[in-house]
Amino acid sequence: MQTTPEELSENYEVIVIGAGAAGTSAAVALSRSLRRVLVIDASAPRNAVSTHAHNVLGQEGVNPLELLARGRQEAIDYGAHWLEARAENLQGTRESGFSVQAAGRTFHGERVLLATGLSDQLPDIPGITQAWGVSALHCPYCHGYEVRGEQIVVLGTGEMSAHQALMFRQLSEHVTYLEQVPGQLTQDDERRLAALSIEIRRDAVQRLDVDDRGQISMLHLASGATLPAKALVLANRLEANADLYVGLGGALAEHPVGRFIEVDQMQQTAIPGVYAAGNTSNLMHMVMAAAASGTMAGAAINAELIMNRAVVASGR
Repeated sequence: MQTTPEELSENYEVIVIGAGAAGTSAAVALSRSLRRVLVIDASAPRNAVSTHAHNVLGQEGVNPLELLARGRQEAIDYGAHWLEARAENLQGTRESGFSVQAAGRTFHGERVLLATGLSDQLPDIPGITQAWGVSALHCPYCHGYEVRGEQIVVLGTGEMSAHQALMFRQLSEHVTYLEQVPGQLTQDDERRLAALSIEIRRDAVQRLDVDDRGQISMLHLASGATLPAKALVLANRLEANADLYVGLGGALAEHPVGRFIEVDQMQQTAIPGVYAAGNTSNLMHMVMAAAASGTMAGAAINAELIMNRAVVASGR
């Protein structure tokens, strides 16, 4: 459901770009404060392939798309306008206001919240895209319980891979570390893996056998060997979807697993008037943490607009 073209205004107090858990939560908080809010969303959630979201208090195992649909309706019921489109060409300053183009129109806002999520940069292994989010995994808290006790293979690609192997070892006795990229393990890493009976194999995955549901059954290795697996764990690189921010002159911060938009405790970026929340500003956020950051951003934006109005009204 989205707002009809006739209902859309040209001017809003807040434009929220992105409607995952963070953007939707911000829209609810802002609309409950009677702010004029426009949410622009490209309808391409990162977790669309997942059928269940976990560690969502009171809604354990909820379908992520159903969760977002409920939140969208709540925001709309409170008065938010909703546009399913790709936001482009963000311009402006806090003093002059911001403008953004979407669906062939230009919209103006006093403040902007970027909740555009991130993109997963996966290794070039045939079959991994089909398996991603189903049996090719990265987070033990999001997916680990579902593969407990199963044959789990950790793809050694970077400095976080040994840590992942230790985390998934808590969930299964059958964990193998494959040295996809040589030289990633330190001597301390090897001692820790050995102490927990995690097998280390000096071999690399060349392709995966994956069924039409995204379930891996077999790994084909560079040595010619095969390795059965229920789950393949990888520390893929994460990149915030931040073209709009960079276009405004913003710079991304570096993290061991990728790049993100840095914010302060109130979700304010280095560009005055522009906020960021969710995975855009924290690459490791899960659903509830992303939602909390969106609520915090909405509250911070509302408070800033109140203070700005008070200052203007008082003449100083």
